[in-house]
Amino acid sequence: MNWFGRPKKEAKTPSAVSSTSRPSGGGGGARTTTANTVVQLRENIATQEKREQHLEKKIEQCVSEAKDKMAKKDKKGALFKLKQKKLYEAEIDKIQNIKMTLETQVMNLESAAQNAETLKAMQIGKSAMTDIRQQTNIEKVDDLMDEIKEEMELAEEISNALAQPVDPFMADEDELLAELNELEAEGVEEELLRPTKKADEPISFPQVPTSTMPSIKNATKEEEDELKQLEAELAGL
Repeated sequence: MNWFGRPKKEAKTPSAVSSTSRPSGGGGGARTTTANTVVQLRENIATQEKREQHLEKKIEQCVSEAKDKMAKKDKKGALFKLKQKKLYEAEIDKIQNIKMTLETQVMNLESAAQNAETLKAMQIGKSAMTDIRQQTNIEKVDDLMDEIKEEMELAEEISNALAQPVDPFMADEDELLAELNELEAEGVEEELLRPTKKADEPISFPQVPTSTMPSIKNATKEEEDELKQLEAELAGL
């Protein structure tokens, strides 16, 4: 056990207090708003912190006096101061628990207020979407789409009309094809009427060479025999 006290805690700065005014008590006591409730809780936390700082000073004083009494051999007096110190420490523990509870309440209230604001914003957004939907109902959308489709079809017809070729002879194309067929028929008829060669007209063949085949230098006997045989065949034609 540390008989000479625990280290001194740093003094905590009181939480900032909102400048929102408290509601007046007239009219049977009006209900406080969430913001005012948070302000009251933070003020109470600040009060608890001030009391905690005061008790910290008391503990330091008890430790100092206990040391003095021990120096004077007054053990009974020193023990009494240490008991006082324990009481102050127990009170500080209670204050810290109270502060924790108050801080939890503040956090929960702020979270609930934020949730309420979020819900309110979501309701406003939903109302805005409803208004927009009423202004652009499904029937209006269908009518608009039909009009757009009709305009696109008209534009397509105009494009097709502009894309048609301008040919002055296009109307006479069938007549020109008929004339072309007549010319083709006349050509076939002329080909059929053209006279053919007479049957008794002699057919000319290429002349067969009468001279002997030229000799090949350095030819073998077998090659010379083949040349002679070829020469004899040509002479018999």
